[in-house]
Amino acid sequence: MSEPAPKASALSRIAPMLTLITVSVALDQIIKWLVETRLPFHEIVPVIPMFALYRTWNEGIAFSLLKGMPDTWLLALTGLVVVFVLYLWRRTPPGRGIAHLGYALIIGGALGNLIDRAVYGHVVDYILFHTESWSFAVFNLADSFISIGAGLIVLDELIATLHDRKRRD
Repeated sequence: MSEPAPKASALSRIAPMLTLITVSVALDQIIKWLVETRLPFHEIVPVIPMFALYRTWNEGIAFSLLKGMPDTWLLALTGLVVVFVLYLWRRTPPGRGIAHLGYALIIGGALGNLIDRAVYGHVVDYILFHTESWSFAVFNLADSFISIGAGLIVLDELIATLHDRKRRD
C-alpha cells in the first residue's frame, strides 16, 4: 500500500513568494539609494530616445494623488492595501501560480514605496518616458512591480475563466 504524498508545509508554499517579495524590495531600495546619491534633482538625464532618468519625489500616492495628506494616513493606507492583497493571495487556490506571482510583486512594490514614505516622508521616483511634447508620470521600480503584478493577476483570471469554459464545454 503506497502512502499519500506529503502535503507541502505552509512555509514551503509561501517561501517562493517571500523570496520574490524580499528580492523586489531589496532591488527597489538599492536602486532608489543609487538614484538619491547619484542623480541630480529635477534634471533630465537622457538614456535613450524617449527614456530618461529624472529624480523627483512623490509626496502623495500613485500619480501624486492625495498629495498633502499627512504621512501617517498615507502609511496607514498603504499598510491596509498590503493587508488586503495578502488576504486576496490567501484566498487564491495554490495552483494559480501566475496570480501568486502577481500578488508577490504588488506586495513587494507596495512595501518598497512604504519604506520610502516611512524613511524619507516621500517616494523616490526616477523613470521618465517622454517626447518633446508629452511625458508620462515619473515612476519607479516599485510602481512597475505593482503594475506588472496587477497585470499578472488579470492574466491569471482570464486563463482560469477560459480553462473553466473549456472544461464545461
